[in-house]
Amino acid sequence: MAHELYTRTNQKIYFAGLSLEALGRAEEGKEMNAIALVQAGREAALFHLYGALLGLCHEIAGFYRLPQAGSPRAEMIMSREVLDAMAIPELAELVEMAQSPESWLARLLKAHADMFQPPRIPHVPKGDVTQPLIVAVAVEDEEPEPLSRQELESWRQELKKLALRFREGLSEC
Repeated sequence: MAHELYTRTNQKIYFAGLSLEALGRAEEGKEMNAIALVQAGREAALFHLYGALLGLCHEIAGFYRLPQAGSPRAEMIMSREVLDAMAIPELAELVEMAQSPESWLARLLKAHADMFQPPRIPHVPKGDVTQPLIVAVAVEDEEPEPLSRQELESWRQELKKLALRFREGLSEC
């Protein structure tokens, strides 16, 4: 039982829950290093959510005996190329959600990828007295809001529901 593919998915969903609990305690701000604990909790939850998604991809790939079953990245399994090689309904749903920017899955993938980006120095226009006082700035230059604990928890719940629903269809009778 401990070597079943679903075990890792379940563990990662559980670990994400533990990280979110720690994040909640850190947000109360009673510790001296509360700001660092909040960031660490947010990143840990995101790391485990991505791991749970990867685990779910491994479950699907393992059930259908795909050559990508051991892929180290979820994006390697949730690709149009894999889907073109074999029509898999669960994979098609994941690919569609991943390509829809407003979906929770696409936001999770983007947030996980953003964790590995170096810090960016904010672009500040130079003060030139010959220039007008009103300066146009692009919206994408603004610092994005950090992920909230509620949003991360909603992603965890969505992932849990998705895993349970997919497992019903993947179970061999």
